Amino acid sequence: MAEILIGCARCSLDKQDLTAQREILLGLGVAEERIHLDHGLTGTNRDRPGLDQALAAVRVGDTLVVPKLDRLARSVPDARDIGDSLTARRVKLSLGGTLYDPSDPMGKMFFNILATFAEFEVDLLRMRTREGMAVARSKGKLRGKQPGLSARRQAHLVEQHATGEHTIADLAELFPISRATVYRVLERAGS
Repeated sequence: MAEILIGCARCSLDKQDLTAQREILLGLGVAEERIHLDHGLTGTNRDRPGLDQALAAVRVGDTLVVPKLDRLARSVPDARDIGDSLTARRVKLSLGGTLYDPSDPMGKMFFNILATFAEFEVDLLRMRTREGMAVARSKGKLRGKQPGLSARRQAHLVEQHATGEHTIADLAELFPISRATVYRVLERAGS
């Protein structure tokens, strides 16, 4: 039976594009219909439909192809779980075109080292993000999401509701906000 290449790609944010990863997979010989994608899901999220489909599609002797290890998993335990699962099923793993055999001691060591570096990168990114947010917050540039209505407009909404002339839907349309926001404003005002 011929070896089949199954591809898997992921991006964390909805606004990111998977084109580059798809092109890498196609360049590595993965057929378009055998590429499984996760869009807007982080590597720490194990509930990833594209990854699940790719893992379900691979059979004994097949190869799971991923552009880079951090597209497969972002933590050492998760990478090991996936690697162990592939090994148990006798499925090969290709990371950017380099074949890793987690059943071979050297392959296992390299795979674990790569997984450690991938997790280290994520931890560094988180640390830098937290530091940047702390600096921005200290300078008053990070205030969180601003309310949909100013305090004055919230008071006006509460007054309009108190008259009994407007439904929640009317108020949502009148103040171009969602009904949930109307309910939150009224709840905060004790109405």
